[in-house]
Amino acid sequence: MTTLYGWGPMFDCPSPSPYVMKTDIQLQMLGVEFDRAIADLDSVSKHKAPYVEDDGEIIQDSNFIRAHFERKLGTSLMDGLTPKQQAQSWAFERMAEGHLGAVMAGERWMIDENFKKGPAMFFMGAPEAMREQIMQETREGIRTTRYNSGIGRHSRDEQLQLAAWDIAAIAAQLGDQLFLFGDEPSVADASVSAVLISSATPYFDTPLAGLVTQHANLGDYIKRMRETYLAERAWPDLVAA
Repeated sequence: MTTLYGWGPMFDCPSPSPYVMKTDIQLQMLGVEFDRAIADLDSVSKHKAPYVEDDGEIIQDSNFIRAHFERKLGTSLMDGLTPKQQAQSWAFERMAEGHLGAVMAGERWMIDENFKKGPAMFFMGAPEAMREQIMQETREGIRTTRYNSGIGRHSRDEQLQLAAWDIAAIAAQLGDQLFLFGDEPSVADASVSAVLISSATPYFDTPLAGLVTQHANLGDYIKRMRETYLAERAWPDLVAA
């Protein structure tokens, strides 16, 4: 029995986490039959989602989840790609998750109005008397991490410019293809589409959404990936975990 732990629809997205969406898509690409359940971050050592329980074994992090099932099934989501495409695929994954994703997260967590209508929901299970302090400390920790990593040293306009360059690169790679590397989806499509979906949601007040949707091919691509992999959402009701 296999269970994916994460969160279902929030913020007009199939999940508030692009990494949960990524793993959901990749498990489907691999043909794995699985259930979905709400994550309990205190129950796992890395305190992050997604994580998967597969026949009693806990696997954490979307990349290691994919690797686990590829080994188990004797197949790879890189199959069909040339060595050069495999290298490009990994580079696009890392750009989308590590760079564009960092800008997206900043737009949600560091902009007060966006935080109040979005990530603040994650703290509703905290004791009311301590909730504001916990939220403030969490945001300050994220701010420090972002500063130390470098992205937080840039102004908001500069961060959005970096995101615009990332998005333009994705649009150029996609071109008039159905998917990033041709007519069939492959491994990078899961990561890249999940970050684009998260960036393009109209739920938050951010120029980031327009930077994505100004590329017509990306709008079509997002719709294609959502309809193919994320239209049927069998998640339990979201509760504070």
